[in-house]
Amino acid sequence: MTLEKTTRPLTFLRRGQPVTVGNVPPDRTLLQVLREDLHCTGTKEGCGEGDCGACTVVIGEAVDGKLTYQAVNSCIKLAHSVDGMAVFTVEDLSSDSGEQHPSQEALVQCHGSQCGFCTPGFVMSLFGMYQRYIAPTLPTACGSLPPEGALAPRGGPSALGSGGKGITREQAQVDLSGNLCRCTGYRPILDAAQQMGSLPLPPGCGVDEAVTLAALKSIRPKDQAGDAYLRPATLRALLQARSSHPKAQIVAGCTDVGLWVTKMHKRFSQVLDVTAARELRRVETYPHHFAIGAAVNLTDAFAALVSEYPPLKTFAQRFAGLPVRNAGTLGGNVANGSPIGDAMPLLIALGANVVLMRWDRKRQQIAHRELRLEDLYTGYRTNVMKADELLCWIKVPRAVRPSPQSSPASGRGGKTGRPASEVSSIPLPLAGEDWGEGRTKEGQAFLRVYKISKRFDDDISAVCLAIHMSVAGGVVTQVSIGAGGVAATPVRACQTEAALLGQPWTADTVMAATATLRAEFKPISDMRASAHYRQTVLGNLLQRYWLESQGMQHINLESLNAATLEAMV
Repeated sequence: MTLEKTTRPLTFLRRGQPVTVGNVPPDRTLLQVLREDLHCTGTKEGCGEGDCGACTVVIGEAVDGKLTYQAVNSCIKLAHSVDGMAVFTVEDLSSDSGEQHPSQEALVQCHGSQCGFCTPGFVMSLFGMYQRYIAPTLPTACGSLPPEGALAPRGGPSALGSGGKGITREQAQVDLSGNLCRCTGYRPILDAAQQMGSLPLPPGCGVDEAVTLAALKSIRPKDQAGDAYLRPATLRALLQARSSHPKAQIVAGCTDVGLWVTKMHKRFSQVLDVTAARELRRVETYPHHFAIGAAVNLTDAFAALVSEYPPLKTFAQRFAGLPVRNAGTLGGNVANGSPIGDAMPLLIALGANVVLMRWDRKRQQIAHRELRLEDLYTGYRTNVMKADELLCWIKVPRAVRPSPQSSPASGRGGKTGRPASEVSSIPLPLAGEDWGEGRTKEGQAFLRVYKISKRFDDDISAVCLAIHMSVAGGVVTQVSIGAGGVAATPVRACQTEAALLGQPWTADTVMAATATLRAEFKPISDMRASAHYRQTVLGNLLQRYWLESQGMQHINLESLNAATLEAMV
C-alpha cells in the first residue's frame, strides 16, 4: 500500500502575526505564495533566478535566543523553507499611520528610485542592513534593550538623532551586490544606505524582537513522516528520512534547484530540506582543521574561511550576491558539483575533505566515510554518493597549527564548537606586508584564488584558479592547485603541481609550469568564454601568482587607488 504524500499548512509570521496558507505544493516558491496567494505584489519578479534582487525579502529566524535577519531571493526560495520563520516584505515596513521606515525614507531623500521596479528589492536589502548594523545600536528598540552582545557597525554607533550613519560605503557596496538597478544608478542608492542610520525610526516601524521571538516559538513546525516537504531538525532524523525517501529531491538554499523550478519547470513530488538539522548548522574548530556543516550558509561559511585565510576576503565577497550567499550553503555548492562553482577550486587547493553520511538500518546508527573533495566527482554533475548518502561536512585544514594553549578542548573530541553566526573576519594584509598564511613545516605558505568573470559582482566565473603553495629555501616544497571552468568537473591540476614541486621558485620554473597548465585541460567554448581564452587565462593567472609572490601588489584590485594608478602611468 502506497501512502499519499500530504503537504501540511505553511505558517510564518508577518508583522508579528501568524499567516497560514494551505495546499502549498513542495516545489512552490515563496514569491509565488506572496504574490499569487497573499496578493502582496510589492515584491517583484525580475530574472526568476536570483540575479537581479527585485524579489528580495528578509527572513527572520530565531537562533540561540536571538532574532537574525537575512535578505534572500524569494523567486528561488521554496515556500516551505520559511515555515516557522518571520517574513518581512516591502509592505511590512511602514507604520500603520503611513510613516516610512528609514530604509524607505532614505531612498526618497537621496532620489534613489526612478522607474521603481527594482526599488522594493533595494528597500528590503537596506532593511536587512538596518536590522543588522543599526537597530542593535539604538538606545531602545521598540521598548526592548538591544540584543546582548550586539556589535556596533563599522561606521560607528548610531542612535536616534545622533547623526551617525552606521554603515560605510564599502559595506553598502558588499551588501547591495545582489541588487541590480538599470536606470537610477548606484550612487544615490549607496547614499541612502549611509544616510538611513541618521534618520529617526518612527513609532510602529521597528521590530519588537521579544514579541517576535515569542510568536516564533508558538508556530514551530513539526515534521510528519508522510509530508511532501520534509525538514528534519536533527542529523539522525535527516539521515533516516533520506534512507526512507531516497527519491526525494534534496535541497539546501535552493540557489540552484530553485532555477530548476523557475527556468526548467521541473516538479518535485517530495522535497528533503537539510537546513534545519541543528548539527549541520555549525562551524566546528579542531586543532588541525575546522569543519563546516552542510547547512551553514555561504555567508557564514566564507566568514569561517576568511578568519583562517584572510586573503580570501575579496573572493568571498565576489561569490554571487549577498541574498544568494545568505540562502545558499557551502555544502550544497560542493554537492551540486557544477564545473563553474567557485568554492570547489578553492577547497581543492586547501586540501579539503568531505564527509558523507547515511543511516545504517542494520546497525541502527549513523555510518560515514571521508574522501578528498576532488574524488567526489565522477563526471558532469555526477558523484560517488549512494542513494541514501548525504554530504554532511566539509573539513578544511587550519592555516596555522595552534599551540595547545590557544586551542582549548571542549570535551567533545578536542573540538571547539562555534555558531556560524559568530565567526569573525581578519582584515587583509596591507600592500607591502607579508601576504602568506603563516609558516608550515614545508616553508612559507602562499594562497591566492582568482575569479575571472564579466562582472565584478554577482556573476558566474569563466575561469577560477586557486593556488596554495609553500616555498622553503627558494624551492617549492608543497603545492596544490584547483581549477574551475576548464573541465566537466572542478579539478585538481596534478600535472602542473608535479611540474612545480621540488623546483626552484623562479621565473623559468613558472614559465614551464604555465605551458603545462595551459595544456593540462581541454575546456569548451560557451557563452562566457572561448576554450582558447580559458587556456590562455589559466597560464596568465599562474604568472600573476608569481608576480604577487615577488611583491608586486599594485596588480591586485584591493590595492588599486588613485595613487597606485598614477604611479603606474
